[in-house]
Amino acid sequence: MKNTALTEIHEKLGAKLVSFAGYNMPVQYEGINIEHETVRKAVGVFDVSHMGEFLIEGENALDLIQKVTSNDASKLLIGDAQYSCLPNAEGGIVDDLIVYRIKEFTYLLVVNASNIDKDKNWIISQNDVKAEFRDISDDYSLLAIQGPKAIEAMQSLTSVDLNTIPFYKFKVADFAGIDHIIISATGYTGSGGFEIYCKNSEAEQIWNKVFEAGADFGIKPIGLAARDTLRLEMGYCLYGNDIDDTTSPLEAGLGWITKFTKDFTNSSALKEQKENGVSRKLIAFELDEKGIPRQGYAILDINDNEIGIVTSGTMSPSLKKGIGLGYVKIDHSKRDEKIFIQIRKKSIPATIIRLPFYKG
Repeated sequence: MKNTALTEIHEKLGAKLVSFAGYNMPVQYEGINIEHETVRKAVGVFDVSHMGEFLIEGENALDLIQKVTSNDASKLLIGDAQYSCLPNAEGGIVDDLIVYRIKEFTYLLVVNASNIDKDKNWIISQNDVKAEFRDISDDYSLLAIQGPKAIEAMQSLTSVDLNTIPFYKFKVADFAGIDHIIISATGYTGSGGFEIYCKNSEAEQIWNKVFEAGADFGIKPIGLAARDTLRLEMGYCLYGNDIDDTTSPLEAGLGWITKFTKDFTNSSALKEQKENGVSRKLIAFELDEKGIPRQGYAILDINDNEIGIVTSGTMSPSLKKGIGLGYVKIDHSKRDEKIFIQIRKKSIPATIIRLPFYKG
């Protein structure tokens, strides 16, 4: 099992560590609800150094990215980030990812930890344009500094005005006494903040400086368990739960990152799917009564017929009610429709809602 550059720090802080995607990762420190609330109301720091980073470079870099991703990376200027996915040849998704344009011919792809090898092999197999590809995942660390007080808490660590970095933009600048750090206004929580990319050798210094700067703002370390409840309150997809090799981006509500202004892997089949309509759809629901929906629970109609399955579910720390995502047959996917979640031997009523669950 791999460690991150910060594993010893997590151990000293008393974190509960678990194996995740082959890494020894902190799942929680004080408790999920406390950590969740810290990010919603103040500022919290996640070590997400298990994520994968690929560099694609050269004059043909964009050609390769356009071929393997669903979004239109030709729109990216230097300093832009873009959410996208890697479609497979069968109509599903290899992974979801963020594409950063670092320089004119240099792009950084950030992928899910559990898919690093799969993604690398897939992209290399599609690289008939001879773009330069490097997997730098083992050399870099990633901190997610998230919450409404993140800008104020971190401003003293950089000469860049953090208020001038819009959502899904980034700057390469000084941070915590180190030059050439990627400061990215991205995240997976819906509460604002930044993601900081640095070399492993720089991670401990940055971690310590971040906590010194944030001391007056209630900063706390946050584990992966709260990361999951935070992303679910926003309705953000989690690979392996809500999207995978068998789910199309159109079924998953990711049509907005699926651009048919260009050709990409399986684009003709996906375009046909868009024109003909999908047979199932990812929906969001809230329980009307007490209960906690979990992945794999059946979704039923009013006559107890199974119409779908829950892909993600939890008790929302912010809303104090059961929430979830799941795929249902298209004729049962309308907003405000009543459905039922099979929890043990009970059918708990629920209502399909519009995302996000958490409105802030």
